[in-house]
Amino acid sequence: MSARHRPHSEREQLELFRALPGDLAPRDAQDLMAYPFFSLAKTHRTTPIDFRMNDITIRVEAVPEHGMATIWDADVLIWAASQIVEARDAGIRTSRLMAATPYEILTFIGRSTSVRDYHRLKAALDRLQSTTVATSLRQVAERRLHRFSWINEWTEHADGHGHAAGIDLIVPDWFYRAVLDDALVLTIDRTYFRLTGGLERWLYRLVRKHAGNQPAGWRFDFRHLHAKSASLSPFKRFAFELRDIVRRQPLPGYRLTIEYEVGGRELLAFVSARLSTAACGQAVETLVPSGTGKHVPSGTTGSCHQEPETPIPGSETVAYGAPNLDSNPQESNLLKVGRAPTRGVTRSRGP
Repeated sequence: MSARHRPHSEREQLELFRALPGDLAPRDAQDLMAYPFFSLAKTHRTTPIDFRMNDITIRVEAVPEHGMATIWDADVLIWAASQIVEARDAGIRTSRLMAATPYEILTFIGRSTSVRDYHRLKAALDRLQSTTVATSLRQVAERRLHRFSWINEWTEHADGHGHAAGIDLIVPDWFYRAVLDDALVLTIDRTYFRLTGGLERWLYRLVRKHAGNQPAGWRFDFRHLHAKSASLSPFKRFAFELRDIVRRQPLPGYRLTIEYEVGGRELLAFVSARLSTAACGQAVETLVPSGTGKHVPSGTTGSCHQEPETPIPGSETVAYGAPNLDSNPQESNLLKVGRAPTRGVTRSRGP
């Protein structure tokens, strides 16, 4: 085939964007924070994620050779989002073709820079490229699924001694367009990169996306959280790990409590730590006095919890107080966000 008629590769059509220096604020794409796109386990996962909620469909598939991209691999996408937003705000032209050194990526996401860490970064890039996603998110009006991989392609550059000198990667258009939209990106706490557990990393992103700085925070039913995480852990194990996270309080910027409805349904409640009292986190008596309301906080003293003015409606996701203005209103500020499995769940009823 002559050069004149040879099809151009995607790389040849894109302008190269070189990573900006400095300590940039970490930014995350809200769609990735709110829905199950990644494996929460460090073990090799090939079982697909098949998530459906109302009009939202997400199907994530992995190849046996590399396994599914993990929530730790998603740190690379947080780096990419942070670079794109910083450049856009500075009036610098951005591109889906991004260039950086492994050192720049690793230090941004809080990793060491040993040879082992370089190899882990390359393994993460392989998983991000080989993991395929099909989703109706932001495609609902068109009634079709958008299919992509987290990285379209990546290239490693080496110096004369064979050491890694640079990495070029191409992020998908679906991700790039979301990052360029102000309403679809949130700044996250840099301490997030220090979280070691997959579940607590996933939970922080969900809490940050939904609670924001709302005075009364947000609540999720345990079973709804289990479905939303796409975790392969049985529900009992998942619930045990959630309770342990509440006990340890590892999420930066937020305080978690557990509330029990009459009938036993467990709700995870979370609120900005800046709005919490100093007495929070104290142990409570195991006996609940007669006349206690429908919701009993676990892991806090009475001064940490204020009963909502009205009972929680028959919904799995409930917001109280002012709208979460630094989150996506179409997802975060509705009373109903999908339906949790109803088997074995006692629902509270509104007036």
